[in-house]
Parts: sequence; structure tokens; C-alpha cells
Amino acid sequence: MQSGTHPWLAQQRVHYGRPAAPLVLEEAQRCGARRVFVTTTRSLTQGRLVAACIEALGDAFAGKFDAIAAHSPREAVIEGARRIRDAQADLVVAIGGGSVIDATKVMLQAVWYGVDSVEGLDAIVGGAHRGGADPGAWDADPQSLRMIAVPTTFSAAEFSNVAGVTDVARRLKQMYTHPLAVPRAVILDPAATLDTPERLLLSTGMRSMDHAVERWCAIRSLPFGDALSLHAMKMLADALPRVKASPQDLQARSDCQVAMWLSLLPQSAGVPFGASHGIGYILGGAYGVPHGETSCVMLASVLEWNEAVNAERQLAVAQALGRPGERAGPAMREFVRGLGLPWRLRDVGIERERLAEIAGRYDGTGPIATNPRRVGSAADIVEILELAW
Repeated sequence: MQSGTHPWLAQQRVHYGRPAAPLVLEEAQRCGARRVFVTTTRSLTQGRLVAACIEALGDAFAGKFDAIAAHSPREAVIEGARRIRDAQADLVVAIGGGSVIDATKVMLQAVWYGVDSVEGLDAIVGGAHRGGADPGAWDADPQSLRMIAVPTTFSAAEFSNVAGVTDVARRLKQMYTHPLAVPRAVILDPAATLDTPERLLLSTGMRSMDHAVERWCAIRSLPFGDALSLHAMKMLADALPRVKASPQDLQARSDCQVAMWLSLLPQSAGVPFGASHGIGYILGGAYGVPHGETSCVMLASVLEWNEAVNAERQLAVAQALGRPGERAGPAMREFVRGLGLPWRLRDVGIERERLAEIAGRYDGTGPIATNPRRVGSAADIVEILELAW
């Protein structure tokens, strides 16, 4: 008999299919915020979305930080946290993709725990701050500074209390977690994705496909997670090609947003990722490969490598892609190619001579350790990388 406890995220609302700007104001008013700070990127600052949200906030707008680069460098986190403190903000609105949203999660933790230097972030990596590793002991006040998120990509970072931030000096992706780091509300406005470049948007959709597939194929599955993962796969397989074929199709974009939401919910039940995510963290943190593109180049090969232990489970992946009876790995590779996205490591600038170096960066922890087929050595990782090269 299966038994366990399912914890829900500290997320109160998900709005979908509605314009972002009036909802940002509605959420600010709902929580009584008087000083609302915006985090975003310089490119988004030039567009209509950020301007509309700031205009909607009116006198409640307290400032903006838009120097967040890809992979959420720790330096940007510290500077953003300083700006939030100086503005005396009582609510933060993160407008952007996974890098903006993850960086903002860690900015909040830096504000809560008085971290004011890059080196100081080491004290709170993985939730190892003054409350200890036990979530029950974490002591940020429930009324502490929180965030809401307006995602502009399909990466699904806004549905997790975990954040990946990059230690640029060590070329290392570090994971931070806190139950109150998850946005208290999320606004899924399909129009918010219209200015996102096609390659970035579709590749982050593949990131959510990776979330769903690796959770479906996980070493620990649960009915709750299986239902969400399977439906997310089917929705993304249908909607991502529609976004590519008809870029102005807001319904297709909305379907992708709902699918990415479904893809990440099993995380709260403790269903783990596998080697596609784990190797992706290395490729992103050490080699600068964008989050979504790591999934584009790794997922199919990880499926192929894992086939020896979960071939039957993978049949549903191929079925979701509209390729019943076929092998999931090759079917996934063709799906990525059909979206016009990079599908090999060489396509994202990784030289074959570096494969052993990449494998050597694995430290025995993270999603590679929970891969369905046991990864016992760096040689196993090289084998996967060779399939992807």
C-alpha cells in the first residue's frame, strides 16, 4: 500500500488567460501592498508588458531592477536584493523567464536573512540558513516580503520554491529553496509571451516537456504526478507546434502555459527529475547553455540511455508525441527538430573533446543521482553525452 504526505506549495492563486497589467494591480491591492518593486530584464524593460504593469501600479510603483542576465548570476541577486531593501518594498513583481523568477526567489531570501554579499549567499544554499535544513524550522514570517510572477517564457520556474542561481566564478549552478520563495500568485497572460524570441520561447517549452517526461519516467512515481505529467506531455506536443506555425495564436500560447503549470506540480509531491535535468544544470552553469536548450539536446539521449530500465514506461511518451509504438528517444529528437531547435550538443557549441570534462563536474548529487537507470561513474555520463553529441 502506498502511503505518504503531499505538501502543497505556498501559492494562493494562478490566473490564466487574462491580461497581466490589471491583475498585477489586483494582486497588489489584495495583499495591501503600498510599495511594489519590479524585477525584470533590460530587453523586457523596452517592451510594452513591463511598461503596462508599472503604469497599472501607479503611485504604488516603488522601483525597478532590470540587470538580471541568463542563469541568474549571484552578483545580480545581491544587487537586486539591495535595491529592494533601499526601496522599502512590501511586494515584488517578477516579470520575465526562469532566470528572472529564480533570481527574485533568492533576492527574497537575501532580504529575509540579511545577506548583503555574494559570499554570504553560500550560507543559505539549499535552504541551509539559520533555520537549518528542516523546512519546519524555517523562520521567515508568513507576512514577510513575497513575490508574484508574470512569466514570459514556458519554463515553469514560477511553480516551484526552488531556484537555480549561478556562481559565475566557480562556473557552478547552485540550488536555493524556501517554502515562501514560491510566488504567492502567478499571472499566465499568453500575450506576455509575444515579445519573447521564438527560439527562446519554444526551447523553454521543451524545458517543461523535460519536466513532464522525467517525472513520468521517474524512479518514484505517484498517481497525482503521473496524471499531471502525462497530460502536460500531450498538451505540449500539441501546442508547441501550433505556436511555431501561428505565432499570433494566443490560444496555443495559453495551452503551453497551462501545460507548463501541470508539468512542475509533481515536484511538490517529491517526484524527482533525472539525468536530463542534472546534466542540464552542468551545461547551464559551467558552459552557458540556455536552460531550455539543455533539454532540447539532452532529453532524447537520456531517454535512450534509460530505455533498458523503463522501456514500457516510455511507450506513453511516444504516444503523447503522436508516435505510438515507436521508441521515445528518437521520437523526442524528431519532435525537437520539427520545432527548429538545436538537438545535438554540437548545435549549442559543445565540443566533443569537452565531454569527459563535463562528466567530471558531476559531484554525486542532484537529479543525476535520481536517474531511473543508475549513473555509477563519469563514464556513464560520457556515454549519455556521446548519444547527445
